[in-house]
Amino acid sequence: MRVLFLLFIVCPAIEIGLFLLAGKWLGVFPTFLLIILTGVLGALVAKRQGTDVYHRVMRDLQHGKMPGEALLDGICVFFGGLLLMLPGFLSDIAGACLLIPFTRNRMKPLLFKWLRGMSKNKRIIIK
Repeated sequence: MRVLFLLFIVCPAIEIGLFLLAGKWLGVFPTFLLIILTGVLGALVAKRQGTDVYHRVMRDLQHGKMPGEALLDGICVFFGGLLLMLPGFLSDIAGACLLIPFTRNRMKPLLFKWLRGMSKNKRIIIK
C-alpha cells in the first residue's frame, strides 16, 4: 500500500513541483520543449538498445545459452524507455539510469534479487 501511495500521490506531486520550478526558471515554452525532447530521445534510445538486446537474446539462444543477462537488460531498457516517455524530471532521471549501461549494470543485481524474491514467494515462477 505504501508503494502505491508513493507511486500515485507523492511522485506526481514532486513532478508537478519540479514542473513549476522549471517553468519559473526556464519559462513555460522551454520547459514544454524539454519534456517533449526527453520523451522523443527516450523512445529513440530505448528502441535502439531494445534491438541490441533482442539480438543478444537471439545469439545466446542460438548458442544454447540461457539469455538471463540479456533478459535483465531488456527489462531495464523497457522500463527505462517507458520512464523517459512519461512527462517528468524524476522519471527522466530514473529512466536514464536504466538506459545508461554503466548505471544499468549497477541496478541489475537489485532487479535479479527482487525477481528471485518474487519467485520464492510464488508470485512468479522462474525455472
